[in-house]
Amino acid sequence: MHGAELLDAFKEFDTDQDGFISYKDLGACMRTLGYMPTEMELIEISQHIKMRMGGRVDFEDFVQMMGPKLREETAHMVGVRELKIAFREFDVNGDGEISSAEMRQAIAALLGEQLKAQEVDEILQDVDLNGDGRVDFDEFVMMLSSR
Repeated sequence: MHGAELLDAFKEFDTDQDGFISYKDLGACMRTLGYMPTEMELIEISQHIKMRMGGRVDFEDFVQMMGPKLREETAHMVGVRELKIAFREFDVNGDGEISSAEMRQAIAALLGEQLKAQEVDEILQDVDLNGDGRVDFDEFVMMLSSR
């Protein structure tokens, strides 16, 4: 986990750009970085922030608080940010879904060979949980996490 990633996540949730994020946004910010806090952890962190920091966290406090947690949690997992980047690589037209043509193109790029349309369709059927013939981000994440 790099400082730049922490800063990007922090800025994403510092919506009014005042250099602070509220304790309410912290859980979502942590999830963006791939750290999945339990409700209990969020309550403890929120209480700490409310008591010590007036309900808001600046970037320095955020890094101090998140650094050890994220290093520990993300040592063996792919962060949500990386998954979004990978998804965008597959989703060539940027419509938020991966079509069979986009899947075929991505697989060809990854494997260096063309698969038959039927083979790609079989992969899509396995991954396409809602049966709409396309893969959305949630289905993409499920596909990768079940491997």
